[in-house]
Amino acid sequence: MRSHELKLFNTLSRQKEKFEPLNPPRVGMYVCGPTVYGDAHLGHARAAVSFDVVFRYLTFLGYTVRYVRNITDVGHLEADSDDGEDKIAKKAKLEQLEPMEVAHHYAASYHRDMELLNTLTPSIEPRATGHIPEQIQLVEDILKQGLAYETNGSVYFDVLKYNENTRYGRLSGRVIEELISGSRDLDGQSEKRNALDFALWKKAAPEHLMKWPSPWSLGFPGWHLECTAMSSKYLGQHFDIHGGGMDLMFPHHECEIAQGNACNHQDPAKYWLHNNMITINGQKMGKSLGNFITLQQLFQGDHPVLEQAYSPMTIRYFILTAHYRSTLDFSNQALQAAQKGYKKLINGFRISGLLEYADEPGASPDEKQVEQVQKSIKAAYAAMDDDFNTAQAIGHLFNLLKKINSVYTGQLSPSVFGKEVFDNMVQTYRIFVTDILGLKEEKIDTQEPLLTMLLGLYQEAKTARDYGRVDEIRANLKNLGIIVKDMKHKIDWAYEE
Repeated sequence: MRSHELKLFNTLSRQKEKFEPLNPPRVGMYVCGPTVYGDAHLGHARAAVSFDVVFRYLTFLGYTVRYVRNITDVGHLEADSDDGEDKIAKKAKLEQLEPMEVAHHYAASYHRDMELLNTLTPSIEPRATGHIPEQIQLVEDILKQGLAYETNGSVYFDVLKYNENTRYGRLSGRVIEELISGSRDLDGQSEKRNALDFALWKKAAPEHLMKWPSPWSLGFPGWHLECTAMSSKYLGQHFDIHGGGMDLMFPHHECEIAQGNACNHQDPAKYWLHNNMITINGQKMGKSLGNFITLQQLFQGDHPVLEQAYSPMTIRYFILTAHYRSTLDFSNQALQAAQKGYKKLINGFRISGLLEYADEPGASPDEKQVEQVQKSIKAAYAAMDDDFNTAQAIGHLFNLLKKINSVYTGQLSPSVFGKEVFDNMVQTYRIFVTDILGLKEEKIDTQEPLLTMLLGLYQEAKTARDYGRVDEIRANLKNLGIIVKDMKHKIDWAYEE
């Protein structure tokens, strides 16, 4: 276990807290996954990448992490409400498919995109439809506690009764009196006793496509209930981290807390982490708003607002350039800057693997150089320990990259750092790029032997002073995204930034 004092911003307490797992070195983390009725977009990517980094860094620190991320394939109704159509069933009707065909197709699409973004697979990825018995049992438990009621085959959580002993709204900061005054007047038109009550089980209408038998009706579970059932099954009644997008804080996560307290008399999770939204022109990106860009559109450049295609690692780097709790505004300019930044980091990764330490006779470490490197290494880890601040960590990596480039070009000798510091510099850089940030080299569709051959022809043309041929080879390589680097003692290449 590495000695780091990791601090997390806990949404529940609204402050940074020292991370102290319930059962170290084991860590349980549950993250709300996608509702699979459409292709993943940039907003989905942000949540997945953000918590992938949390997973990676906790693992790097030596924790044994059980990372559970669910698939919602039933019960998520339009407008996140208790009325209207199921999002997956609605898509199934439109495409004349079975709902499970829709869920399977878009779950596979999501997994494909997550693999391209180099996110690690969760330890467990449960589906709501695979846990109907557990959800029915939860409903029965909440009914026994007197905190739910059944009406016409549907079961609702009684928020006002729950609020008598445990404050509803603790996570989101909502005040129940304000919620009541802001809710619509039911006028006797609803089965609910109060507009704030939410469905634990819904009786299915005859035309509803997905339904299961229960003690109350042929119906389906409420959206909020699913995560409580799956998190408690795989992580226990009280676990370390619950994550998700900020848009899920209310009502989804608030309802999860209410359900957890109703069943188990304690909050489901010790720490609540929420990633912020990606915006376009200041407005949240989302399917419901119709302003989203799918990941495949980004990868292929196939959307009216896109000036070009952006690779998966460019998208991942773009997400990492902002702290996960801050908003991240989409623009072509920002993505183009991310493309350059990613290529700089990955060029550094490539050349760092070529460097070898060699002592120079009579040379001794330069205290200033050693201090600068050690300061950057310490600062990079400090940034990650401070609530996973990838944006700051990347800035410190670029400081290390300047030193690595200087060694590569011969401006600095490895001996100015001393072997221990030099090795630590190269190792830290490489660990951060791949293991912690999860970036990888996106190789251009050109085989390495062909590239070596072209550089050989370039060298021959340069030696023969055939500058027309030199320019031609350089231009052809540039078209492939490769730039030739003429150095004092050799010729090498790099990805064009």
